[in-house]
Amino acid sequence: MGSARGGWIGGPPAEWVPRRSAGWRERLAVRVGLVAWGLLVVALWWTDTSAGSVHGAAAVMTDLGRVGGLLAAYLMLIELLLMARVPVLERAVGLDRLAAWHRGLGTNIVVLMVVHVLLIVWGYGLSDHHQPVSELFTVVTTYPEMWKATIGTLIFVAVGLVSARRLRPRISYEIWYLLHLTVYVSVLLVYGHQTANGAEFVGHPANRVVWQFMYLAVATCLVVWRLVLPLAKIARSGMRVERVVQEAPGVVSVWISGRHLDRLGVRSGQFLLWRFLAPGHWLTAHPYSLSAPPRPGQLRITVKAAGDHSGAIARLRPGTFVVAEGPFGRFTAERATRGKALLIAGGSGIGPVRALADDLVARGDDVIVVHRVRTSRDLALRQELERMGQEQRLLMHGVVGSRKELGYDPLAADLIEASVPDVIERDVFICGPTGLTHGLVRSLRTLGLPDEQIHTEDFSFQ
Repeated sequence: MGSARGGWIGGPPAEWVPRRSAGWRERLAVRVGLVAWGLLVVALWWTDTSAGSVHGAAAVMTDLGRVGGLLAAYLMLIELLLMARVPVLERAVGLDRLAAWHRGLGTNIVVLMVVHVLLIVWGYGLSDHHQPVSELFTVVTTYPEMWKATIGTLIFVAVGLVSARRLRPRISYEIWYLLHLTVYVSVLLVYGHQTANGAEFVGHPANRVVWQFMYLAVATCLVVWRLVLPLAKIARSGMRVERVVQEAPGVVSVWISGRHLDRLGVRSGQFLLWRFLAPGHWLTAHPYSLSAPPRPGQLRITVKAAGDHSGAIARLRPGTFVVAEGPFGRFTAERATRGKALLIAGGSGIGPVRALADDLVARGDDVIVVHRVRTSRDLALRQELERMGQEQRLLMHGVVGSRKELGYDPLAADLIEASVPDVIERDVFICGPTGLTHGLVRSLRTLGLPDEQIHTEDFSFQ
């Protein structure tokens, strides 16, 4: 047990006990359900359209525009549902994948919206023998609810643009977050023109009921899991900052106390969205993982200063009220199925790894913890892990130094295999920067580990 500059020390016992693995079936069921729902949406157009009616360029463009509009509206609802914090989706997919699906859908929705507008206007223009610009003006100014839909579309496209990879880093999180909230307004604004003008709904009361039910179902999920239940938790727990402790340069632990915190249902390795009711923190909530096992009246997070918000965490005063939404994530001991685990943390990723290690050793698993940092001073929570190693089946390695200083990658596949010879028999949990995570996943796959043994979590919602 210990640390070395670019080196590894120690090795674990060899025995392990297999356990059952699960998860892919649940993710497949969610995918199938979303596709089936999408097919139902397309069926609304299909049942209202005869083969003979789709004749000529104008009709073809108009119908393609109708399908594009239906799918755009459907995906807008899915976009909201994915981040509605619905427990069954969280357990089946994991918030990391839901967030990734959410980000990926945004571009598709923008494209479908633009295609819908262009094809509908072009198709109408051909039928009416009008130029597209003239037809667009006519549609916006004379069709019911169209001026609202136009505003809603422009809002959504604008949010999509500011969320693009090239633009997003140039915008502060607070501004991005506030702009993102306008998507709810966009959804409400575009709803009216769908039922007022859509051929699938005018004169088709059954279709209108189906459409309204879809919107109502998503709205209910948002109200219940994003508003009502979080407010109930706030009122019940009365969470406040108890103390702030410096763990390493730029790294602090925040101890949070409250009533009945065990009822939150949070497990080691999971994260919550934390909002501290102090100047500079009111408007935004950020994801931070637990860095110690939860206690009935106490939780702890460990945060590294990596920006304005995280840097200001160190200045929080005891007694500051705290709002926490969650828990989220699947970076938990439940995913460890082999009785042996390798936990790799990069920088501040040691927080959830520290908490997860506690759960794993408590149930008797054989655990190795690797903490990848630039300098030995950055080995936050090292003493806690070393004390655990003295009492439990845990080995802690500090891997110190940048690649440039060392002249090689200390977490390359061959070095991992040399330092942990039985890595192929272990569940591997990785928490750290994106580059480190992706590099480790590639190395582990090179060593022959299947994806079922590699566990990561994405904490980004942007």
